[in-house]
Amino acid sequence: MTLLTALSQSTVSMAPQAGAVAGGKGTGGFGIRLAEAPVARRHDPRARTGIVDHLAPGTTIKRRVELSSTFRKALHVQLYAAAATIAHHRFTITPDRTPNELTTWTSLDQPAVTLSAFGKKTARVTIRVPATASQGERYGVIWAQVTARPDAKHNVGVTNRVGIPIYLDIGPGGEPPSDLRIEKLTPARAEDGRPRLVAQVHNTGGRALDVSGTLWLSDGPGGLRAGPYAATLGVTLPPGDTAPVMVVLDRRMPNGPWKARLTLRSGMVSRTVSATVSFPDKGTGTAIALTSNSAYTVPALAGLVIVVGGVPLFLLRRRSRTR
Repeated sequence: MTLLTALSQSTVSMAPQAGAVAGGKGTGGFGIRLAEAPVARRHDPRARTGIVDHLAPGTTIKRRVELSSTFRKALHVQLYAAAATIAHHRFTITPDRTPNELTTWTSLDQPAVTLSAFGKKTARVTIRVPATASQGERYGVIWAQVTARPDAKHNVGVTNRVGIPIYLDIGPGGEPPSDLRIEKLTPARAEDGRPRLVAQVHNTGGRALDVSGTLWLSDGPGGLRAGPYAATLGVTLPPGDTAPVMVVLDRRMPNGPWKARLTLRSGMVSRTVSATVSFPDKGTGTAIALTSNSAYTVPALAGLVIVVGGVPLFLLRRRSRTR
């Protein structure tokens, strides 16, 4: 059995912060990362993990990506751009090499590279925006793909992909502002007994947002404090959209009342709200409307220069079977 046919799953995973694809027990993996970002975005965490930019029509940008392998044998890696979209509040990858307008603007100086054992190589992504491009956001992914095809000994073929997302806004002048508003908080308790706090979040800016966040609880029964609890990842909001963002807590958590402090962020945008909440014994509690959000400054990342250590956002593992 080859390295890649040792993979057992055939699912598509959205894996933020995943650095490589496993290649079977003890066999290693391969990965892709963004190797540079614009100096103007040196304080933006999103620019370290994806190609996030605002460009005027007629502009060309170039970005270096680094490929790496921890396999004990050489790997042949294909590189290409494919379409993505935002659907149902998720950054959604499209099947295989599905094109869109952005992919026709995107090219790689090396459509395929061979990584030696434990090797690394760089490639360059070029995006040329035509002068006739219309205003608006486009989404895509730069994929690094390794494929093991079925053969006489193995009737299961496996394709692995890791990728870097692209969020590209096109338009004249400066970049549209990014912002969000937390409109209400709803305490609830799931059927398994775990309490959760659901925030209704509205993207009030002009760029898509990948929302993350943290919840702290204080002044609970007997003066209890709890947290921080991370918000469920994977919520992406296009401009003007509204979606729930959930924080799931431990099922042993008392109902309260609690003083809840929730901070949600995307890149350099961050908003914090506070409210007194009580979790119901079951079902959904009373929603708490919020009249104000306080801004929270995202700390600058010390020492960040044009070469940054971004990590890939997506992992895809697929099997194909022959008769």
